[in-house]
Amino acid sequence: MDERGKKIAVVTGAGSGIGRSVALTLAAAGWAVAVAGRRTEPLEETAEAAGDGADLLCVRADVSDPQDVAALFGAVRERYGRLDLLFNNAGTFGPAGVPLEDITYEAWRSVVDVNLTGAFLCAQAAFRVMKAQDPQGGRIINNGSISAHVPRPHSIAYTATKHAMTGLTKSLSLDGRPYRIACGQIDIGNAATEMTEQMRTGILQANGQLAVEPVMDAADVARMVLHMAELPLEANVQFATVMATAMPYIGRG
Repeated sequence: MDERGKKIAVVTGAGSGIGRSVALTLAAAGWAVAVAGRRTEPLEETAEAAGDGADLLCVRADVSDPQDVAALFGAVRERYGRLDLLFNNAGTFGPAGVPLEDITYEAWRSVVDVNLTGAFLCAQAAFRVMKAQDPQGGRIINNGSISAHVPRPHSIAYTATKHAMTGLTKSLSLDGRPYRIACGQIDIGNAATEMTEQMRTGILQANGQLAVEPVMDAADVARMVLHMAELPLEANVQFATVMATAMPYIGRG
C-alpha cells in the first residue's frame, strides 16, 4: 500500500477486453491502477470509464520493448512509490486461420515477443520493485489461457507461448518465495472480447467443422482476478481456470 493506504497495480493490455475489465474492477475496489498498452487513446478510454474518483495512470508501453517496460515501471515507482500487483495480461493470437506450414517467421516471432518475452520483461521489472520495496513482496498474476492446456487448430504460436506461460508462472512462484512475491495464473476460456469475436459467428473445431461457441462476460474473469489479488501474501491461487460453462473443452477427444 502507498501512504494513502491504496494498493498499487499494473495491468498490461488494459486498453480493451479482459485488461480493461480487470483495471476497472480493481479501480472500483479502491486500487490505484497503472494501465499500460501500445496505444494511448484506448488507455484514456479505460481511465474515463473508471470515473473521476478512480486513481488511474495511463502509460503507453509495448511490453516486448525492454525500454518501454523499464519506463512503465519507473513511472509507477515515481507516482506511487511501490507495487503490489502485476496483472500480466497483454497478448496476441497472431494470424488467424493460417496453417502451420504457412506461418512466417515474422508472425511467429511477433507472438512470442508479446506473449512470452513481454510477460517475462514485465514480471522481471515487477519482481525487482517488489523485492526492493519495504514492506517487501507483492503478487504477479499471469493471463494464461485454455490454450495452456489444449490447442485450437492453427494456433501453434499462441499455444506454445501459453504453455510457456505456465513455466514462467511456476518459476516466478519459486524464485519469489524468499521475498514474499506470490505468483499465480488464470487460464481463461471464451471471454467475450474483441479477440474472441469469431467464436460468436463460427470458429474452426478439431474435426474440421465450424461451430459457434458460448462465451462469458469479461467481468466474470475480472472478479476472479480481484479475488486472487486481494488474498494475503501468505495464500496464493496457483492456477485457476475460468471459462464459459458450455464451451467445447471438457469432453474433447
